[in-house]
Amino acid sequence: MLIGLTGRNASGKSTVVNWFSEKGLETSSCSDSIRAWLAEQNIEPTRDALIEGGRELRRKGGAGILAEMLLDILDGKDAVVDSIRTPGEVEALRKRDDFILIEIRANTETRWERLQSRARAGDPLDKETFMEQEKAEAVAKDEAGQALNATAELADIVILNDGTEEELIGDLEEFFQKIE
Repeated sequence: MLIGLTGRNASGKSTVVNWFSEKGLETSSCSDSIRAWLAEQNIEPTRDALIEGGRELRRKGGAGILAEMLLDILDGKDAVVDSIRTPGEVEALRKRDDFILIEIRANTETRWERLQSRARAGDPLDKETFMEQEKAEAVAKDEAGQALNATAELADIVILNDGTEEELIGDLEEFFQKIE
């Protein structure tokens, strides 16, 4: 089983990854490939650096390069993959016939509140920057950019996450029973 997650910043993807990890799935992220590349370049992995690093890797290796790298690492293992941000990554992951793409969706205000409370390094400190990042990530300017809108359209299932963590866990339990 290969579960892929897409969704906007602070939509709840990390919570979902942790839940699948507790179910025994290995965890991985398309961003892991970018972080490794940034470390080789001695660049701090800020959100902006991750975005630009992903663009650079996609320019060099194609739209699906981050996912292709992960498929090699996973070697057929059951896993959940976070941070799927382009249709090319979805296409690469669909090479496995057990791949399911889930969009984790939450409204903008809920995500802004979560982002402020988690205070993760690299997160924007003001709502204007948050909204600018949202816009930049929604539609790719070229094949190397993030395309969250187009990626979300490819989702096999959408999980709405505007409520509590308990409600999200209930939705995940229901989903997991259907695919086991």
